[in-house]
Amino acid sequence: MQPDIPIAPVIELSGVFVGALSGGLAAINKRFDIVGVLVLAWAAGLGGGLLRDVLIGAIPPVGISDWRFIAVACLAGVVMYLFHPRLARARRMIAVLDAGALALYTVSGTLKALGLGFDGVTAVSAGILTGIGGGVLRDLLADEVPAVLHQRQLYAVPAVIGAALTAALWAGGALTSVTALLAAGVVFGLRVAAMRFRLQVPGPGPGNGVSWGRKRSRRMNP
Repeated sequence: MQPDIPIAPVIELSGVFVGALSGGLAAINKRFDIVGVLVLAWAAGLGGGLLRDVLIGAIPPVGISDWRFIAVACLAGVVMYLFHPRLARARRMIAVLDAGALALYTVSGTLKALGLGFDGVTAVSAGILTGIGGGVLRDLLADEVPAVLHQRQLYAVPAVIGAALTAALWAGGALTSVTALLAAGVVFGLRVAAMRFRLQVPGPGPGNGVSWGRKRSRRMNP
């Protein structure tokens, strides 16, 4: 039985809008036309939820069946197309908002799978896909290697932790509105800390070694 976790639709729609902005910005950087901008906005804003719904059998996915979500994603694409010079300069703010969207999507995706009776492993997978799936689809459509796979950013790791924490709280009977928001806060905090301190996951180092920790740079971009 699914507990009463009131995640307001306006918050979910806000997450779609912010994710779609990142897709629109990627399309602008690739010099796509308005159709391309709208497609990438839709993919980035709704792709994660679409993958989740297909995975758990919630058909048809909200990304193609709920007009509100589609309209908000397309609106974000139009906004980016019309105002991209100003919004591109606000990239850091969009990145912070995207961290919030990652947190909300991860928790809500996990909750949806748990509420439909799936086990913890499936629910965690659904939560991770919901959180990072939109960005992966955005990058693939833009003919790029998904950033989550090659930039060593702490992006998927917070989603894994948040989804696992949500599933553990559910299993322990401790999942409430407050603890669900706390789980989302953990994801958000980890993602923002990773951006602020340039934290990275392990990757190939010089020679045959493995490098950890913070990315070293001579100067920090404004």
